[in-house]
Amino acid sequence: MIEWNVDPTIFTLGPLSPRWYGMLFATAFLLSYHVMKKMFLIEKLEFKDLDALTIYMIVGTILGARLGHVFFYEPQIMLDNPFEVLAIWHGGLASHGAALGIITCLWLFHRKRRTFTMTWLLDRLAIVAALSGMCIRIGNLCNSEILGRTADVPWAFWFKLVDPMPVWRHPAQIYEALLCLALFLVLWMLYKKGMAQTNPGRIFGLFLVLLFTGRFFIEFLKEHQVRFEAVLPIDMGQILSIPFIVAGVWYLVRSRTESLALRSR
Repeated sequence: MIEWNVDPTIFTLGPLSPRWYGMLFATAFLLSYHVMKKMFLIEKLEFKDLDALTIYMIVGTILGARLGHVFFYEPQIMLDNPFEVLAIWHGGLASHGAALGIITCLWLFHRKRRTFTMTWLLDRLAIVAALSGMCIRIGNLCNSEILGRTADVPWAFWFKLVDPMPVWRHPAQIYEALLCLALFLVLWMLYKKGMAQTNPGRIFGLFLVLLFTGRFFIEFLKEHQVRFEAVLPIDMGQILSIPFIVAGVWYLVRSRTESLALRSR
């Protein structure tokens, strides 16, 4: 079993106190840009479009994650202090909100640049979204947040910054980070084999089904994020995962139908 006592702050130098979470959040965007650049090189596309797309994604991820947390987990913030809604530096980001924010910004990007279809964008952004998810969950681990429930497994963690006395918990953050890493590797392999070109929409469909199904089951190993979840039949994270899973199945069916139709011509 592991005693976890990592300081969320990397160092303090005067007014500067960078945190591991912020560094890993930035790393997620840098890695995503690098992978997207490889895809643009493979498909011989202009980097100016990638730069614009990156800006859309940064805005969509941050705003979507914050607004999603407020709307789904702490809606009272909108009544108590509306200015706090956009205070991302106070913490409180939701991955489901980030997903909605990214999709919204992809649609806006598509409206500006019609040469990029929504399916083209979704297939490729799904790959880097999985990689980003891994970085962000490691950031949650460094913050000792999104805690797992008590466990007696050999790899259980004692989060000493949260539990003064020894409480051994599932490292749910690591479970989700490994899920995202595995998903990234699978989707990248499928992209390299040409699936995005031969079966548009399938990579995005797989991303939604595999990620949010995994999230659904990992939620059983997590503590409640907010108090009202205690009276729900399942956690809010599980409730929010269901529509994404359904959307993923729809994309897979649609991709298969369109692929069969093209072959029959």
